[in-house]
Amino acid sequence: MPDFAVSDEKNRWLAARMAELGVREEDLEEQFVRSSGKGGQHVNKSSTCVVLRHRPTGLEVKCMRERSQSVNRFLARRELLEKIADQAGLPTAAMAERERIRRRKARRKRRTAVKQGGSPGENDAP
Repeated sequence: MPDFAVSDEKNRWLAARMAELGVREEDLEEQFVRSSGKGGQHVNKSSTCVVLRHRPTGLEVKCMRERSQSVNRFLARRELLEKIADQAGLPTAAMAERERIRRRKARRKRRTAVKQGGSPGENDAP
């Protein structure tokens, strides 16, 4: 597995996550295209955008978040692993974030109901 321009800890995490999900480097098809957006001449002249495709599942991600191709390669793999885990029904960071937001909204709704003099859940639809 190639080392990317991120910390050794992040490279180790990526290798462990790929092994955990059973994704091999040989299963990935990688293309480099020109990015768009901020970055000026550097972005316009170099192919820093990474398009990564997982052949067995057909999932594809496109990453042009950073100006560095190496960092984008890492980020694309991380996003692809997130999609594969989500498709497999495994817990992901995005799922945890959605659950945290759902709990926060429910808590706010209960507080509002109590402030308005009703009991929590009183105004909910049946």
